Amino acid sequence: MSKYQSIQKMNTNLNKMDKLRIVFMGTPDFAVATLDKLFHNSYNIVGVVTAPDKPAGRGRKLNESAVKKYTTTQHIKVLQPTNLKNEVFLEELSSLKPNLIIVVAFRMLPKVVWNLPKYGTFNLHASLLPNYRGAAPINWAIINGETETGATTFFIDDKIDTGEIILQERTTIANNDTAGDLHDNLMELGANLVLKTVKLIEEGTIAPIKQEETKELKPAHKIHKETCRINWELPLDDIYNHIRGLSPYPTAWTNLTNDDKTVPVKIYLVAKKLEEHNLKNGALVATKKELKVAVKDGFIILLEIQLPGKRKMDIKDVLNGLKLSEKAHVL
Repeated sequence: MSKYQSIQKMNTNLNKMDKLRIVFMGTPDFAVATLDKLFHNSYNIVGVVTAPDKPAGRGRKLNESAVKKYTTTQHIKVLQPTNLKNEVFLEELSSLKPNLIIVVAFRMLPKVVWNLPKYGTFNLHASLLPNYRGAAPINWAIINGETETGATTFFIDDKIDTGEIILQERTTIANNDTAGDLHDNLMELGANLVLKTVKLIEEGTIAPIKQEETKELKPAHKIHKETCRINWELPLDDIYNHIRGLSPYPTAWTNLTNDDKTVPVKIYLVAKKLEEHNLKNGALVATKKELKVAVKDGFIILLEIQLPGKRKMDIKDVLNGLKLSEKAHVL
């Protein structure tokens, strides 16, 4: 019988006999929604662990994580270790006497951390595990053209996103959803799922399930700059999904060649049009109000782009100041 299965059989009323002492770990806005949900449901957050402050911008001013900014407004103790195995950090963490650790959008934990609390350490992941394990599940679900995804809570083990599943909840992906849209949807869905998970742990009624391992599992590996480059030789739907799956961050990009000058262009928002034509892939077709790219089975219609040194702009505003030659194209 595993440690987590034993929790299910304890049938302990934690409200009376063993009040939860929660340490929350997270960094970006996605994690703030869950922390806020726990705080406003009166859970005992004894400490928060988040990323160290980092210099950003031209002035290299130290920038606090979204989780730290929220936490300081609630007067909760914040730990910002650079090394999760550092003895000083481990002593500080132990001194908080956590019996449950909740992780949302943080880094991989060493066993000495996730094995510390009595009731375990669980993570919120933005996919229906075991599919889309990894750093970018929201992006890859859209890039791969999925019409459904969800959120999962699971107990952390010594591998990445492989632990026993506690709860899952599904949601649909609309045909025009961007990664930003899905991020916001899963942020709220995930916060509620964490709340349900904590309540199960309080009641002593969790029944975690081992993840199934198959050869067909879809990964969600980290996205790099070259991953974001658009391949205009792909089918229309694949290009469309690729662009919206990277919007607004980290953003799809392409090279624009115009009058023998080539510059990188970020593409944020597009539409698609199925249509037969005889143009080369990547050829640009422009009017005063529209700019579209020819692909195999139709056109990608550019709606919002960003030229070098410029802000993100609606395509009509771009066309007001951009003169395109007849041979202008993207590649």
